[in-house]
Amino acid sequence: MSAAAAPATPAVDANAAKPKSKKLLFIIGGVVVLALLAAGAALFVLKKNTADHEEDEDGVVAEQSSHDPKTPPTFLPLDSMVVNLADPGGNRFIQTSITLQLKDAQTGEDLKVYMPTIRNGILIQISQRTADEILTIQGKEKLAADIMGEIATVMGYETAQPGAEGAAGKKKRSQAAANPVQGVLFSSFIVQ
Repeated sequence: MSAAAAPATPAVDANAAKPKSKKLLFIIGGVVVLALLAAGAALFVLKKNTADHEEDEDGVVAEQSSHDPKTPPTFLPLDSMVVNLADPGGNRFIQTSITLQLKDAQTGEDLKVYMPTIRNGILIQISQRTADEILTIQGKEKLAADIMGEIATVMGYETAQPGAEGAAGKKKRSQAAANPVQGVLFSSFIVQ
C-alpha cells in the first residue's frame, strides 16, 4: 500500500503546480504588455518633441534651425581683428578673434569666397559700438547676432529682418536659403 500511495503524491503536486504557473504566466504577460505600452508612449512623446518640422499658427510648415545631432558642426576661425570703437575721443579699441560655427564644411568653402566682404562687414559692425555697449553680455550677444545678419546678407541667406512683419504682426520668412551659420563664437575679446 505504501507503494501505491507514493505515485499519487507526485501527481497531486504536479496538478497543484500548474495553476501557479498559469498565474505566473499571466503576471509576466501583463508586465510585458505594460512595458511595451510604456515604451510606445515614450517613443511617441519623444518623436513628437523632436519632429523635423513644426507648424506655426498659419499652418505653414517651417524647418527648425537646429543642426542634426549626428553631424558635428564645422568651425571656421577668422583672422584676429583690431578695431577702433565709437567712443568719444577715439582712444578705445578692441582686439578680437571670431570663429564661425557652420552647418557643414561646404558652407565654410562658400564663405571663404566672400571672406573680404564678410570681414569688412564685421569690422563695420564692431566699429559702430562703444566700449560700454560691447562689454555687457547683451552687447556681445547683439554683436554676434548682427554679425550673423551681416553674413546672411552677403551670402543671400534667410534672415529675420526687423520691420519685415506681416499683417498679423509675425515675421515673414524670405524665400532665401536657410542660414547655415549657426553661431558666432568669440575666441578672444580684449577692449582697451
